Amino acid sequence: MAIISSQQPAHPPNSGQAGDRPAPPPPPKSERGPVISLVRNTPESSDKAVEESLRPQRIRDYIGQKALKEVLDIAIQAAKSRQEPLDHLLLYGPPGLGKTTMALILAQEMGVSCKITTAPALERPRDIAGLLVNLKPGDVLFIDEIHRLPRVTEEILYPAMEDARLDITIGKGQSARTRSLPLQPFTLVGATTRVGALTSPLRDRFGLIQRLRFYEVDELTDIVLRTAQVLNTPVQPDGAAEIARRARGTPRIANRLLKRVRDFVEVKASGSVTEAIAAEALELFNVDPCGLDWTDRRLLTVMIENFSGGPVGLDTMAAATGEDAQTIEEVYEPYLMQIGYLQRTPRGRVVTPAACRHLGYDSQTLQPQDSSNGQLSLME
Repeated sequence: MAIISSQQPAHPPNSGQAGDRPAPPPPPKSERGPVISLVRNTPESSDKAVEESLRPQRIRDYIGQKALKEVLDIAIQAAKSRQEPLDHLLLYGPPGLGKTTMALILAQEMGVSCKITTAPALERPRDIAGLLVNLKPGDVLFIDEIHRLPRVTEEILYPAMEDARLDITIGKGQSARTRSLPLQPFTLVGATTRVGALTSPLRDRFGLIQRLRFYEVDELTDIVLRTAQVLNTPVQPDGAAEIARRARGTPRIANRLLKRVRDFVEVKASGSVTEAIAAEALELFNVDPCGLDWTDRRLLTVMIENFSGGPVGLDTMAAATGEDAQTIEEVYEPYLMQIGYLQRTPRGRVVTPAACRHLGYDSQTLQPQDSSNGQLSLME
């Protein structure tokens, strides 16, 4: 059976062909079915639009990182005055501090497009070659976790970053030959949490290398207030400050905690988010006033109760708590060390008296270290 469009008859009326049946008259407008749109606003697309709206669009709207903004503002104005692309930029620091947001802001300030990818996605040379060839003059190419680039892909980036040239090899064996393709001048923005893992040739090809630091409580408070305005969530300044104090100095965590507090207010309370409501909600989600979660407190508690505060080896901590050793070392330990609750020594990890006071333990329960090994006692 042939499929006939509903907008036109199969044959024009009175076609005059023998054996043709007269085409039925089109139904009246009132009998026609509704027109169904194939474009739907799904919850996933709405959530993505909200997440994009949380990111500032201009460098003046970017909260925090004052020194970084000054350096980049000068670089942007200089590049615009020379009508040249921005120099290649390497951003490094802990996750959640706004490296991707800064790359999008740079593209917006320069009036160009931003292509976003991750290093693990660039497994084959053709993956990075396709991105480079399709770049327009001045475009920003953002590569997240750039320290995980494969060696072959990294070699392709060297001439592309320095000479705007793509070197490709055609053929194999004795018939192999190298061909160079010109590229449009572009800006590579690399982001990494482990700048020491980058090779020296790649790191030296970046004209700007900048570190993103943790945020202060007042900066996170402004971020929470701005996010609350975007999410249409009424938040009092003291409530925003309470969320900021528990955010570990990270905007991503601050926004996540704000969403959890918003859920709590919608179900368990009403009105705007105050300091008391924020504290009650975050205690429910096991986030204490210092930003420690249940796993953080369990690590410290096990070390105090089972090992008298240490020193404890990493594998011993993993076995005693049931957590993976790499997860403890890379996820939980950095923040505990930054706030002074944990120390690394040649003999193992040691809990500090400040952690004991925070958890309600007497610091006298800590085992003094042997000063003969060149380590200070925690009792001093």
